[in-house]
Amino acid sequence: MKTNEERLADIMDRLDQLSYIKPSEIPNIDLYMDQVTTFMEEHLKKAKRNPEDKALTKTMINNYAKNNLLPPPIKKKYSKEHILLLLFIYYYKNMLSFNDIEQLLRPIKELHFEKDAKLPLLSVYEEVFSLEKEQMERLKEDIKHKFESSRSKFEDAEGEDKEYLQLFAFISELSFDIYLKKQMVEMMIDQLREEMPAAGKKNK
Repeated sequence: MKTNEERLADIMDRLDQLSYIKPSEIPNIDLYMDQVTTFMEEHLKKAKRNPEDKALTKTMINNYAKNNLLPPPIKKKYSKEHILLLLFIYYYKNMLSFNDIEQLLRPIKELHFEKDAKLPLLSVYEEVFSLEKEQMERLKEDIKHKFESSRSKFEDAEGEDKEYLQLFAFISELSFDIYLKKQMVEMMIDQLREEMPAAGKKNK
């Protein structure tokens, strides 16, 4: 059984393997559905929990379009802007509902999706992920701090039980952090829903 120190080292190694897809890696030509899923599978494979999991499937893409998260393809082809939106959806979908993602992305689709937009979606994507390295370093420091905090707990426990209880405290602290941040994100999206209602839902 691994020690908690070994688990922390595994976490840090895992974080070092994760990175967002850089704009230069996204094809400049429009892609058919199969090409889109192949591209996402190749570039997001390190982010998958299990190797057999699919990063993106045809069914997922169709569901995103059906729920107004993604504009329809043009002549069955998906543009670079479609890929960028799919990446945002990929990062949000494990935390937010389709309704929340649709609310969040609606202004992005309306103002930045077209290639001739004043501020194109590619620029939005680059700005959002430009601080990735700095954010990752802050995250690592926060994780180390939470780990050290968990090691100070359950001083009276012994052996494997102490090791497990400290691991439980560490996981709980990480989970509570996620819970609080999810609450904040949902609160802001609810505010946006009131301030920017969808067409046909505006107060008369």
